[in-house]
Amino acid sequence: MRALFDIPAPAKLNLFLHITGRRPDGYHLLQSAFMLIDWCDRLHFETRHDGQITRRDIGAALPAEDLVVRAARALQQRTGCALGAEITLEKRIPTQAGLGGGSSDAASTLLALNRLWGLNLPLAALMRIGLDLGADVPFFLGGRHAWVEGIGEVLQPISLEAERFVVVKPRGGLSTASVFGSESLKRDFFPAIMAVFADDPYRYGCNALQDVAVGQCPEIARAIKWLQSLGLAARMTGSGSAVFAPLGAIEAVPEPPEPWEVKICKNLVAHPLLGWAASDD
Repeated sequence: MRALFDIPAPAKLNLFLHITGRRPDGYHLLQSAFMLIDWCDRLHFETRHDGQITRRDIGAALPAEDLVVRAARALQQRTGCALGAEITLEKRIPTQAGLGGGSSDAASTLLALNRLWGLNLPLAALMRIGLDLGADVPFFLGGRHAWVEGIGEVLQPISLEAERFVVVKPRGGLSTASVFGSESLKRDFFPAIMAVFADDPYRYGCNALQDVAVGQCPEIARAIKWLQSLGLAARMTGSGSAVFAPLGAIEAVPEPPEPWEVKICKNLVAHPLLGWAASDD
């Protein structure tokens, strides 16, 4: 196989996000429900025989050592693969939004190159590589909506009713490290109960990072207030700055009062690349 084109990398929404503690190494212990949505980056892969990893960006230029490049190199290093890849990234998911775009790109890169290079690594092996790249990468490799615990590596697939969502990305972005590093962040939530969440998954709990994020990016509060003025239950996803709300019976939303990016999305049944890794059996 010489090339793989138009490989999707979907975004995610955190339906809730609670922090229950912090490990000695600084990583936060969390509980969340991650949901895949149909807002996707697109990647294209072509084999190189010189072992080099190169990336071309369609749209705004990304840092040279982004998660896509790091994922490709990590896969080379773990397997000793002598092949390389020329990767084209069509970035559609906003950055610094809490939508998981970078982690999703990394996961799709691992899945695609595992196939393109004929490595046939099982999912468990890709998961170990993915966790070293970022706490959200294993979720995208798992390929399904999930109840998430630990630092993001403990995943339990969940089912969710089909729904449409409005996602609003304010102009400002946020650093995940700056939000999680805030001294005012609440880190002692009581453990969430999955059965209670399942009774009303689109309104359960809260996002523990939201108040800190609003202090760093006031646009988040204005976006939430705008969605609430439309009768929608809005909250932030991840560490921000994007906010979202289930639409229910509402067919469309008006133009926002500020130049924000607004997208109507559906939740996915499963990641489009589910099953691309070799079986763990």
